[in-house]
Amino acid sequence: MRIRTARRSDLPLLQDIERAAGEPFRALGMSAIADDDPPPLGLLDDYRRAGRAWVAADPDDRPVGYLIADPVDGAAHIEQVSVHPSAARRGLGSTLIDHLTRWAHGRQLGALTLTTFSHVPWNAPYYARLGFRTLGEAELTDGLRKIRAEEAEHGLDRWPRVCMRREIPRAGLDPRLSGTDRQQ
Repeated sequence: MRIRTARRSDLPLLQDIERAAGEPFRALGMSAIADDDPPPLGLLDDYRRAGRAWVAADPDDRPVGYLIADPVDGAAHIEQVSVHPSAARRGLGSTLIDHLTRWAHGRQLGALTLTTFSHVPWNAPYYARLGFRTLGEAELTDGLRKIRAEEAEHGLDRWPRVCMRREIPRAGLDPRLSGTDRQQ
């Protein structure tokens, strides 16, 4: 798989990936998450035009995963990372996150942040395995508090959620994370 910048023609496929990635939430009694609409094409295009949308592309260059991010309070905030279930368990999510780490390091952002469900196995426990730690209430930045408030307005607080953070080493990145279009 190759990580590359999202193209305009990819955007409807990103919505399809999001819908498919939501389906496993049904088995956890979280049908509202599975039924939630994917990000609108206009929003995805805003991320693409800003240079903050990446895809994991299969050998035919078709996206099977994607990540969009925002700079928030000196960190790169993962707004969404999703992998199509047919491509799951191949390291694509972590590869996309590694790509974001390089992007953030190049912009002198000190960490990656995200918000996620605390009890969903492919959410907080997964991110903890990737080196993210759960933030306490006193550690939340103003930007993260705003994101959490918006999530609550959207009804996501029906299930326990957490903010997580992974620091980016100032001295340099793991050499395995070098390059811009990483092949896996």
